[in-house]
Amino acid sequence: AASKRLTVSGGALLTTGGGSSIEIPDNAFDRVFRFFDAWEWELDDRLLSDESEINPDLLGYIFEKYVNQKQLGAYYTKPDVTGYISKNTIIPFLFDRAQKLCANAFDPRDGIWKLLREQPDRYIYEAVRHGITVDALASPPRRLDEPIELPPSIAAGLLDVSKRADWNKTASAGCGLPTETWREVVARRKRYEEVHAKLAAGEVTVINDLITLNLDIRQFAQDVLETYEGSDLIAAFYRAIAGRIPEKSNEEFEQGLSVLDPTCGSGAFLFEALNVLEPLVKKCIERMQAFVKDADHQGRTATYPAFRRVLREIEKHPNPEYYVLKSIIVGNLYGVDIMQEATEICKLRLFLKLVAHVERDDRRDNMGLEPLPDIDFNIRAGNALVGFASLDEVKDALAVRLDFSAGETLHQIEEDASEADRAYKRFRQIQTVYDYKDGRQAEFKRELRRRLDLLADKLDRYLAEVYGKDPNKHKEFEAWRRSHQPFHWFTEFYGIITGGGFDVVIGNPPWKEYAAVKKVYTVRGYSSEACGNLHGICTERALNLRSANGRTSFIVQLPLASSSRMSTVRSLLRERSKELAVITFDDRPGKLFEGLQHCRSTIFVSQEQRSIDRSVLVTTRYQRWATQVREILFANLEFAELLEEPLYAGQFPKYANALEESIFRKIKQIGGKTVGNILSRRATKHFVFYQEATQYWTKATVGLPYYAKNDIVGAPAHGRYLYFDKLETAHIICALLNSSLFYTYFIAYGDCFHLSDTLASGFPINKAIINDASLYRLGVKLMSSLEANAETKTINTSDGNKISYAEFYGAKSKLIIDEIDRVLAEHYGFTDEELDFVINYDIKYRMGSAEAESDE
Repeated sequence: AASKRLTVSGGALLTTGGGSSIEIPDNAFDRVFRFFDAWEWELDDRLLSDESEINPDLLGYIFEKYVNQKQLGAYYTKPDVTGYISKNTIIPFLFDRAQKLCANAFDPRDGIWKLLREQPDRYIYEAVRHGITVDALASPPRRLDEPIELPPSIAAGLLDVSKRADWNKTASAGCGLPTETWREVVARRKRYEEVHAKLAAGEVTVINDLITLNLDIRQFAQDVLETYEGSDLIAAFYRAIAGRIPEKSNEEFEQGLSVLDPTCGSGAFLFEALNVLEPLVKKCIERMQAFVKDADHQGRTATYPAFRRVLREIEKHPNPEYYVLKSIIVGNLYGVDIMQEATEICKLRLFLKLVAHVERDDRRDNMGLEPLPDIDFNIRAGNALVGFASLDEVKDALAVRLDFSAGETLHQIEEDASEADRAYKRFRQIQTVYDYKDGRQAEFKRELRRRLDLLADKLDRYLAEVYGKDPNKHKEFEAWRRSHQPFHWFTEFYGIITGGGFDVVIGNPPWKEYAAVKKVYTVRGYSSEACGNLHGICTERALNLRSANGRTSFIVQLPLASSSRMSTVRSLLRERSKELAVITFDDRPGKLFEGLQHCRSTIFVSQEQRSIDRSVLVTTRYQRWATQVREILFANLEFAELLEEPLYAGQFPKYANALEESIFRKIKQIGGKTVGNILSRRATKHFVFYQEATQYWTKATVGLPYYAKNDIVGAPAHGRYLYFDKLETAHIICALLNSSLFYTYFIAYGDCFHLSDTLASGFPINKAIINDASLYRLGVKLMSSLEANAETKTINTSDGNKISYAEFYGAKSKLIIDEIDRVLAEHYGFTDEELDFVINYDIKYRMGSAEAESDE
């Protein structure tokens, strides 16, 4: 558009609503055109090669970075996050649905699973195989005939823990990934061997295992569709995505896959869902064409009638790519956002993706171009948390009114909603099956909009009464409606909701305190309201909107995993999940959301459960990574399954692997007491003082560390006390709190920054630990070392105070801390491997982070 000049003679004259006018001179337009001429506009989503290029993805980035995050607590989500979430929800759901339609293809002894057995390396990410089966640093990456051997000094420690002196050094590039230590190389190799063995032995025969083993699920799905010999699986998979194609023009569609982002913003997750589905649909169509061509060659022209109907529909479009994108956008993607502007940009991004594949078609009017589909009923503006989500909720609202005609009213609402849904399906059919030349699109859209508006008005009035507002008081009612923006899922997506719900719900809900929006709108009927954050309430809404066996994955704030106020959300997730995967992320040194501070986060992936079967919970370590290795962050995820309830029931502990899970089972089994059980009931002179702020080392001392404010010595700010009756006990507990074992516990069960009273006093101990003389001696020795290595620092605060304090460096006392951990390991019954894990827990960051911690 910038290349087409607009000439305005004498300036542009705009008339305002009040009758006055504004004159805009020509040079203002000229400046606008020059600005846009400076950019290269790209319709596709390729990587930008020049700073002057703009593509649809950049539109979403600009909107969410500079508008959404300030107002609504929403942040631009990069493709690695949207990609991980989308593929690990959409593809597993499709496999589950296809299995119901074509069970023989999923035979554990044969069927599709033989691909994993025959080519295990194909589905293990290249980053995991680096230095083992592939040289990822070569350009292009090349396969290795033999894995690179470990250096003798490293190999010596494989069977003998005492010979691992060099394991924490940076690995060579041939064996290690960027920034990887030899310890990490060995762990990755071990994980590779275990996963490879499982695949080769044919032990992986359920789709969820591809998530928990972190395999390349997209490659597997593509290969299944490419290589499976029977047409029945192709038909089942295509039907799982697209629903059934009608045989006759007056038949309705069967609802296919429904993917929802309830807080879609500018559409990052829906755009990624499109990217996941596009190659799968293309592959299905390619196989359909091959089956039909082969049948025709053999004279069987009446076979594969469903395939032939699909191919005939494709022929009505300018090219197969356009048909694939249009069918997914219209038939599979749904989004809601409270900001009208966000939904418009979301629709624009999807349209631009379509426009990139528009070709001239002389069979059509409008200069030979096919009109873009109308997705106004897919991408909607409204408050996802306010409104009726089901018929039962409407029924409850009517019951409060004490209206004797409630039953009749409810029946009428259901009838109206059903009729509106039929109108929506007719509208969708016009866009996806019928030729646009019949001119009925606008007519059906007007009728559908009229029906939905009437329903929305009626339901808004019932909901206003629930909120204590009188709908007959026009100003009061309209003010409430503007502030709350109710969105009634039950009627707006009637067919999907009454059909069981959305199959996949994904997104990045607002990271915003509920209290911050209460002056604008309030919510009703959520058990998660007490969590105090919108992302927790959105999670409950998502679980209630999804279908049986549906999948949900959000990225939310880190406190979901352990904070006491998020307990109701965790309970909902456990109760409603057949399988739940939880991945946690630090924001030091690398971060998922660049430019933000304190953006620690959690991704959860949940499959619906509506039975009493055992719920499976798997977790990862607390992810810390250098910014330059982010591109392989998700490829290197490793999960640990919880075999029993964690130390704190209901939490999602950040276990790195099976070894850590075993360590905490042993800690839990020690029985007896906790640190809190041996505290003195009164303040005494024997106490452990610890700082609340904790990142890489616990800061605990017997007695007060040096601290002075304006040269007056006193207690440091933000400190906590543990009082004991004996000095010996104080030194033993201080040794425990400074141990790597306690730090491992703090990361697994804390928020990874604040050491709370609950954590400090909740660590399990027994009588033998309390009376261990060697721990007492090591505690005294540690205090001497910490004080000897401490540095006095002085800062001037913004309010004019001078603060002097002793800065402790745990890394400089690591050898003594290791001795403490060895004594503790004997009490808890750890194996040599478990002790080695504890002593070297997160060692790469802890030993090199003293300055970073001081800055924090």
